[in-house]
Amino acid sequence: MGQPLTVGLIGAGHISAQYLATLARLDDLRLVAVADLDVERARTAAEQAGAVGTTVEGLLERDDVAAVLNLTVPAAHAETSLATIEAGKGVYVEKPLAATTTDARRMVDAAAAAGVVLGGAPDTVLGTGIQTARAAVDSGMVGTPVSATATMVTPGHERWHPAPDFYYQPGGGPLLDMGPYYVTSLVTLLGPVVRVIGAASALRGERAIGSGPRAGERITVSTPSHVTGALVHASGAISTLVMSFDGTATRAANIEVHGTEGSLTVPDPNRFTGPVSLATPQDSWRDLPVSAGYRGAARGYGLADLHWSGAFAGEPTAGRAQGALAFHVLEVMEGVLEAAREGHSVTMTSTVARPDAVPLDDR
Repeated sequence: MGQPLTVGLIGAGHISAQYLATLARLDDLRLVAVADLDVERARTAAEQAGAVGTTVEGLLERDDVAAVLNLTVPAAHAETSLATIEAGKGVYVEKPLAATTTDARRMVDAAAAAGVVLGGAPDTVLGTGIQTARAAVDSGMVGTPVSATATMVTPGHERWHPAPDFYYQPGGGPLLDMGPYYVTSLVTLLGPVVRVIGAASALRGERAIGSGPRAGERITVSTPSHVTGALVHASGAISTLVMSFDGTATRAANIEVHGTEGSLTVPDPNRFTGPVSLATPQDSWRDLPVSAGYRGAARGYGLADLHWSGAFAGEPTAGRAQGALAFHVLEVMEGVLEAAREGHSVTMTSTVARPDAVPLDDR
């Protein structure tokens, strides 16, 4: 792609270490600046990466930043992204795209008007796990897809996260936190969603922080901590979604796809790799060989894929981890919560094409 894409990172929190590790090994991406509300934290992260630590305003004023990685908390995604777009820079946003579809729509419209890139996580779907599963579906190994299940059950992130407050506020919860991995995978495998129904609960009003300097402090739960939804895809397939911070564990497959000719187990969509297994009426479960996806994928490959696809070279809608996909996924999740709250099904206003499949790629 010629010159490396110059990147500024905003939000030097917990997840930033994974992105920084990816940026350090991909020659096509070059980190030049890091910003955070805590400027000293930004400077520490930047020094370790050979970049400059600065304020958010200072980063957005830099002429050598072509793209911004927005790793702020969900409540700040929209404000930070809109400021980035106003500065004439492309932006790739951690999941979810925004705390609400209202904010996300502002981001999508602003990027389109400015002619800049808007991309969104998760990019785990670009790895060999989900892409090998997609190749199996696309080649007809399960026949016509009929249904899918997606299940995530944990006791909650407060056990290990030193500042878990936002996980239990609007814009958080198991659905908006972990759901993007699962719903993005379901859309990648089965296509867009047209209608959803849902049910949700929050049976514990408080959570106790389990680690770090605030260990023992109790935080308020103000968003559902257990959510169940049914997603009707445009293809006619129906997916069942269970996202919970209220259980202990599950032996259910992360994702299963069932078709007229076979069933497929899909690896953890929060990871880039993992086994894909197929069962047919003639054969018991067998693992499929890796056949598609970026072998080296890690957090940040969504931004790299946009660059490799030409999104930052005059084609802002090129590439797979597009804001349009992240918007549709957010609308699906918000629709499930609305359906749970109001007691009726919710029809989607957006749609999106399935992103192009990723051929086996060693980058």
